[in-house]
Amino acid sequence: MDELRELYQQVILDHNKNPRNFRKIEGANRKVEGYNPLCGDHYFIYMQLEDDVIKDLSFEGEGCAISKASASLMSSVLKGKTKAEAEMLFQRFHEVVTGRLDPTDHLEELGKLAVFAGVSEFPVRVKCATLAWHTMHAALNGRCETVSTE
Repeated sequence: MDELRELYQQVILDHNKNPRNFRKIEGANRKVEGYNPLCGDHYFIYMQLEDDVIKDLSFEGEGCAISKASASLMSSVLKGKTKAEAEMLFQRFHEVVTGRLDPTDHLEELGKLAVFAGVSEFPVRVKCATLAWHTMHAALNGRCETVSTE
């Protein structure tokens, strides 16, 4: 578990300093705002969904290292996935960060997302890690209201 914790820290730092897909998608057919009033994390998720496939996914905004890294990794992992695959990964990610799923039992399925297992040790950070995911989930399902962690 120490190796996973070290990898967790490295991935979080890397995706925070060099976020992937940190941009606005011009012509996105889905755009949803997400906000965590407790810590101030605030993001916009942009999605291009075509024929039930996430063709492009990006984000803009600001927040803590965990929230930004989560949004960055999420946008990389879900690009090219079907709606059903994205729904499954949304569920698995939530189970991992809340400690209800042992990521070592699902490494192939989770890939790099498994590094967020360490978040479960800090319950106050779960909302940081899941904000972008809940916002993406709203976009995936065609909802446009602002997503709040409260």
